[in-house]
Amino acid sequence: MHQKTFDFSFIVFSILISIFGAIIGMQLITSLGITPNTSIIGALIAMVIARIPMQMFYKYKSLDNQNLVQTTISAATFGAANSLLIPIGLPYVLGMPELIIPMLIGAGIALFIDAFILYKVFDSKLFGADEAWPQGIATAEALKAGDKGGSKAKFLGLGILGGIAGSHFGIPMSALGVAFIGNIWALSMFGLGLLLRGYSVQLFGVDLNEYYIPHGMMIGAGVVALLQFIMTLVKSRSQKEPDVETNHEYTRNESDVKKGFGLGLVLYIAGAALVAVMGGIMAEMPIWQLLLFVLYASFAAIVSEIIVGIAAMHSGWFPAFAITLISLIIGMIIGFPPVALALLTGYTAATGPAFADMGFDFKAGVLIRRGVSSAQELFARRQQFKSAAIGFGVAIIMVALFADSFFTQDLVPPVDRVYAATIEAGISGDVTSLILLWAIPGAIIQLIGGPKRQMGILLATGLLISSPIAGWAVIIGVLIRITILKVRGPEAEKTMYTTAAGFIAGDAIYSFFTSIWKAR
Repeated sequence: MHQKTFDFSFIVFSILISIFGAIIGMQLITSLGITPNTSIIGALIAMVIARIPMQMFYKYKSLDNQNLVQTTISAATFGAANSLLIPIGLPYVLGMPELIIPMLIGAGIALFIDAFILYKVFDSKLFGADEAWPQGIATAEALKAGDKGGSKAKFLGLGILGGIAGSHFGIPMSALGVAFIGNIWALSMFGLGLLLRGYSVQLFGVDLNEYYIPHGMMIGAGVVALLQFIMTLVKSRSQKEPDVETNHEYTRNESDVKKGFGLGLVLYIAGAALVAVMGGIMAEMPIWQLLLFVLYASFAAIVSEIIVGIAAMHSGWFPAFAITLISLIIGMIIGFPPVALALLTGYTAATGPAFADMGFDFKAGVLIRRGVSSAQELFARRQQFKSAAIGFGVAIIMVALFADSFFTQDLVPPVDRVYAATIEAGISGDVTSLILLWAIPGAIIQLIGGPKRQMGILLATGLLISSPIAGWAVIIGVLIRITILKVRGPEAEKTMYTTAAGFIAGDAIYSFFTSIWKAR
């Protein structure tokens, strides 16, 4: 399993491609407010490198090594943009530059904890490798098609062309592709949420966001989802692998999950305490409130990555910004002072994106290595974690070196201005009532759907995202998928997966290059 992969030349190349990914991530998150999926770009770079007729590049002919390359650049991009620059941009917008360094240290700690937890719990009953993780499928299909060619390459190529063409005309082809891959119930609720949010004014005469309906629904669904997580762990004690429902042999058991989340929570508490000390909020709050801050910040970090991970696993979309905003609103309801709210928001924002992105990367690795033993799979996944760690490490250095140059040009992630405006505006008592009211239907829907369908979480995810055209794409994609399966039967599923992967890859490629063009 390529035990000598991480030699000097491979590490140097990983660092170089991480620098490239981090720069792109910072540039795009500040200029456009988005971070493109660079996994596909990393895969294409690895494919090109593998065909250079020099001995030092021969190792990149291995699909495993190509997957390590895309893991590295993806980690650097999302790490620099979502998990680091957003947290430290908030203190700048609030006029608290003294908090930038403490926030960078805290966000860096949270980023590594986030990735560590996913590494420990991936391919457990909670975050199974047999779940959709759509972007991971797209990356794996691209790598395999480039390696083997044949009909797979043909369908993937047609899908990529369709993805690029559709994206050019404003159709979110990744949403259409996801509909061919994920859980039909979960995706239907996701599409419904997108449509309700997009047309709420026309249908009901109100903006759902103004009444905190999406936020309340997510809180209610999230609470039930956490309880379902606990129940799944308790239930799994009486079952042996493979799971009786999915017939999938998990490589992580309930002990791994408890250790992962248990140690992760302890580390999050330590990280939150360190952020509180470095941020100087000890002098602003009494001891009881300081302890409450540390506990709430660590709990919010755990919940953020769980909910973001669930949404990404089933739909390929993750509402990280919205989950952070919900954590901020609850912090305001608790009554934390502005400095503490800024630190809380940054600390929570650092978790979630890396969790979801690494889930996609691990899914790609599982598909590439299909058929290997559990020991080989765990070894290879550890290699991917090392590659991601290189990307995260480079991301921290790049953000530390260049964040100030962005801020001096008043280039900050747009979402930071939303967080800052929320903190400065304060919150009224009506907000608490509205959130609690709408938490009830969110909890009921999540309870009805159960832990496998995650209907409440996915409905709330759709409600938190303003993209009605994506809602149409998801609903139409689900209907097409159901029709094809009824007409052609289950044997059509593999072709649909490959084509869907092409749609997602084409959308990613188009978004990547157009984003660079707009940001130049």
